[in-house]
Amino acid sequence: MKSIKCVVVGDGAVGKTSLLISYTTNQFPEDYVPTVFDNYSANVMVGDEKITINLWDTAGQEEYDKLRPLSYTQTDIFLICFSVVEPTSFENVKNKWIPEIRHHTPKETQILLVGTKSDLRDEPHCLDELDEQGLKPISEKEARDFAKAFGMVGYLECSAASQKGVREVFDCAIKSVITEDEPAENAPQQAASQQGQQGQQVQQGQQQQNPPKQQPTETSAAQNAEAKSAAKVQQKPAKPVASSAPKTYIPAKKSKKSKKCTIL
Repeated sequence: MKSIKCVVVGDGAVGKTSLLISYTTNQFPEDYVPTVFDNYSANVMVGDEKITINLWDTAGQEEYDKLRPLSYTQTDIFLICFSVVEPTSFENVKNKWIPEIRHHTPKETQILLVGTKSDLRDEPHCLDELDEQGLKPISEKEARDFAKAFGMVGYLECSAASQKGVREVFDCAIKSVITEDEPAENAPQQAASQQGQQGQQVQQGQQQQNPPKQQPTETSAAQNAEAKSAAKVQQKPAKPVASSAPKTYIPAKKSKKSKKCTIL
């Protein structure tokens, strides 16, 4: 059974743990307890394939900056979370979380940007607090453009309290990892198929160039004798014949379409 490692990072109190609990238990925790490290797991079906997704919850506070990267080894995809009603947490995606992930993991490691607490974007109390600071909630367009500019898998919003968009976040993460792995898994089969086709083409070409020799018969021997005697009587220069050599056709290579996760 295939296993996927997904690590969730982001500033403290942006809702990382609530997101994971909401996804794995369909419940919303009422009390906030700072996380050091915690693991969750869930089994999901993708088509006919059963997949286990291992979810790693991390602490966003500065005192864990040296300890946190220990959980990054062999991660398939990161979820960088920020609160859509906390602009500072969005700024730290660029200033802290992307640099930290890129420093400790391979360049090709996938990242999905996740906006949490989407249910509070239109909450009057939150809007008043932001307005007093001269700030506004992070818009979906702003976050989507940011994710695209930094080469992320995409951007999704969710609310752990209402569970809106929660399942879509992890479905997208799983599909993104599976899609990334497909070309490598299919490469040996594709290479074998191409080698088989090339072998058939070479064999057919050799048959065209070297047709099988026919054994002479009594009839053909008599015809050859008549042809030789006729050639002695009339010897005319042969007219040039246009070349009828078969042209080699090389099919154009089809470009592979990369499968992308649909961002809702």
